[in-house]
Amino acid sequence: MIRYFTTLVIAFAAATALIAPQARAEKVVVYREGQRVEPQDVADVLGKTRSIRLLDDASEGPAKLAPGGAKAGVTALSLPVRFAFDSSDILPAARVQLDALAQGIKLLAPDSTVTVEGHTDAVGEGAYNLVLSRARAQAVRDYLVQHHGIEAARLKTVGYGEQRPIQGADPLASVNRRVQFRGS
Repeated sequence: MIRYFTTLVIAFAAATALIAPQARAEKVVVYREGQRVEPQDVADVLGKTRSIRLLDDASEGPAKLAPGGAKAGVTALSLPVRFAFDSSDILPAARVQLDALAQGIKLLAPDSTVTVEGHTDAVGEGAYNLVLSRARAQAVRDYLVQHHGIEAARLKTVGYGEQRPIQGADPLASVNRRVQFRGS
C-alpha cells in the first residue's frame, strides 16, 4: 500500500512538472527575509487591484513603489516563511510578515478567497517534499485562522513540493523554500 501511494505521489509530481513551465511564466512578487510586507500591497495583489510594491536590493524596510503604479500581470506574492527544520512549525521570525499578510487579507472583499501554496527546495525525496509542503501550507492557514480570525473557508491550501522553483533560481536554493499566496 505504501509503495502504491509513493508511486502515485511520484506520478502526480511528474505530471505537475509538465505543467510547471506555464506556472513559471507567471509574475510573482518575491519578498526577502526581513522585507516589510505592506497590508495594502497584499490586498492589491490578491485582490488584483491597482498597485504593487516591487522589491529592490534592500533586505530591510518596505519595497519601493514601481513607477506608474500597478505592475501588469502580477498574480501572487511569495514570503520566505521560516519553519523549524524538517517541520511545519512556524518560527517566530515569520510572524511579522504573516501578521501583515493577514491584515492585507482582511482588506479584501468578504467573499474573496486566498490560496496558500507550500513550496520546498529540491533537497530530499520528491514525495517527502510534497507532503512537507502541504503540511506547511496548512500550518500557515491555521496560523491565519487562529491568530487573526480569518475564516477558514476563505483559505485554501495546496502543496507543490519542489515542482515549482522560482524562475531562474537553482532548484536547490533556499529561496524556493517559501509559502506563496494568490487570490482565487
